[in-house]
Amino acid sequence: MQVTMLDAAGAREHAPQLRALLLDAVAHGASVGFLLPLPEAQADAYWRAMIDAVEEGSRILLAGWRDGAIVGTVQLDLCMKPNGANRAEVQKLLVHSGARRGGVASGLMAAAEHQALALRRGLLFLDTEAGSDAEALYARLGYTRVGELPEYCATPGGAWRATAIWYKTLFLREREEVPGA
Repeated sequence: MQVTMLDAAGAREHAPQLRALLLDAVAHGASVGFLLPLPEAQADAYWRAMIDAVEEGSRILLAGWRDGAIVGTVQLDLCMKPNGANRAEVQKLLVHSGARRGGVASGLMAAAEHQALALRRGLLFLDTEAGSDAEALYARLGYTRVGELPEYCATPGGAWRATAIWYKTLFLREREEVPGA
């Protein structure tokens, strides 16, 4: 798999693939903010808003490719507040159902961490459905689970679930321990 960063123009160019990926992920149970049935227009609206954030510089979009097709994406939502320049939220790790269990998620997360380091973002955090398969992935990648928020979100099918909060420290600014710097 190859991972590339998509700028706004690239994301617009590949918008049909991004829409298809989101529709597939939600249809296969990914709890990423949407309920079934997910209308294509709603998926398109989501990507348009995300592309606007990429264009303004507050969001990084990484895409994983196999055989010329997008098989996964992950985003870094960059804190734009002056006191938050050290952190980014990992959002919408999506892997196509036909590419799951093939290293796509791990590869995308490694690329996100690399990008965070390049941007001097030493703290990454995320939330995911408590008890989901994603929790094992984040634990394996060295993230620390800090707890749960009950009934935080609904699954695509409408069942209320807790969300688990995870973080990973890539470096500490006070110690200036920046890997590769």
